[in-house]
Amino acid sequence: MPQQDVEIPVPDGVSHGSLHVPDGDGPWPGVLMFPDAGGLRDTFREMGDRLAGLGYVALVPDVYYREGDWAPFDMATAFSDEKERARLFGVMGRLGNEQIKADVAAYADYLLTRPEVSGAAIGTTGYCMGGRISMIAAGEIGDKIGAAASFHGGRLAVADDPNSPHLAADRIEATVYVAGAIEDASFTAEQAELLDSALSAAGVDHTVEFYPAHHGFAVPDNGTYDQQASDRHWSALRDLYGAHL
Repeated sequence: MPQQDVEIPVPDGVSHGSLHVPDGDGPWPGVLMFPDAGGLRDTFREMGDRLAGLGYVALVPDVYYREGDWAPFDMATAFSDEKERARLFGVMGRLGNEQIKADVAAYADYLLTRPEVSGAAIGTTGYCMGGRISMIAAGEIGDKIGAAASFHGGRLAVADDPNSPHLAADRIEATVYVAGAIEDASFTAEQAELLDSALSAAGVDHTVEFYPAHHGFAVPDNGTYDQQASDRHWSALRDLYGAHL
């Protein structure tokens, strides 16, 4: 699949991204793939290629573009090395909800204007932090998103958080698929129940479930990567996008 580095106009400058286009003659539906806390790196370029292999134009944006020329994170040490952990949580902490909302709108508009992309609505998927971004995007962009997925995403439905994505459930027009991880303090059974209730009350077509795998199960360079759960996640994306994009 052809892969290229692209520059995406965003409110605070330019976000670099990785664009992945299927082989053959298009156009094809587009999908935004939001990376986990480690950001855009080789493993997400490989995942973008795999999504393109399913017949979708995938865009993986650099959500940390405001950090300038930041050094890539090695997920083998990002949480265990004290200095790297502090750097990781620093860049995550500086990416606020209002910045995310402005960025996702720009990412969607960029993808929808690409000549390789068909239709008036795209899909989203996200992992860990990116799973939360995917849900924020669904509540922010409305009918520009036809299907939104989150895998081992955290803080999707926090009762005392005014920025919690579940509070925008009534603005979601996409079909939503959420797969949580077991023993994950960032997305508990209580959060899942609250999210399910909010989506149901808003009339959103959705699935909220847990995979028998730990946080990070779908991303190959995570220590908790689980091949069986990852395969299940790819099947879920194929079914979700096939039915709604």
